[in-house]
Amino acid sequence: MEPGEDGKPLVRDYMTREVATVSPDATVGEVARRIAESDEHSGFPVTERRRVEGFVAARDLLTEADDEPIFKVMSDDLIVAHPEMKVTDAARVILRSGIQKLPVVDDAGNLVGIISNADVIRSQIERATPEKVGKLKRTLESIHDVTLREERRQVPLDDLVPTQGKVYADELEGRRYELERGLAEPLVVIDNGCFLDGNEDGMLLLADGHHRVKAAERLDVDTMDAYVICVDEPVELGMARTAEQAGLSSLRDIEVVDYARHPLVETTKRLQ
Repeated sequence: MEPGEDGKPLVRDYMTREVATVSPDATVGEVARRIAESDEHSGFPVTERRRVEGFVAARDLLTEADDEPIFKVMSDDLIVAHPEMKVTDAARVILRSGIQKLPVVDDAGNLVGIISNADVIRSQIERATPEKVGKLKRTLESIHDVTLREERRQVPLDDLVPTQGKVYADELEGRRYELERGLAEPLVVIDNGCFLDGNEDGMLLLADGHHRVKAAERLDVDTMDAYVICVDEPVELGMARTAEQAGLSSLRDIEVVDYARHPLVETTKRLQ
């Protein structure tokens, strides 16, 4: 993933590139059936030879005859995004327009992707930036009076020791989405045994990326890219003590919390 010049993520990094579309000559009945049979689509971009002509939503079909062509009922005054647009700017458009998805077009007006409000949210959650890694490194150096170094490498998930005991089920869906599309940010790991030969148990502390690793587990991923802070001398890290006191020794010890079933979350039906 290559962010813009100011380091901010771009639409091209988070948009979905494989977009389902309909032809202007398709009928209302055909498109209505596609929407009814789909679990994820409530409308489609209308394209002809890749060029975006409009957008048709389920509400556009409600009062129309089944044999009416889509080009007569679609919205053709369409808001679109460009792949080089900042995600934050796309978020403003989505928020102010009240729409849920923006078609993404290139300079020629050809459809190259689509970005949704969910994509925008996912782009802002758990971003492992070099600044975050540097801040953690400087904090550890200050607390323990040591000099640390950084590496970028693949780490085996089975060797990781978590430092937080809970993750949230709804956020796991976002992390899985990113992993499947190659958009996941690197983990942040502290290697408390760089001075040893070989990997020792309990030496790879997961500092950031707990949702990512739990989502990776569900996808049978064995290793992940990580920013690694290397400790080259014996140091007793507070994070290691905290993990031990909480009984955390592997990713299996992380609890997945589903707040849809949390006892303090009510539904309107239950309140009546």
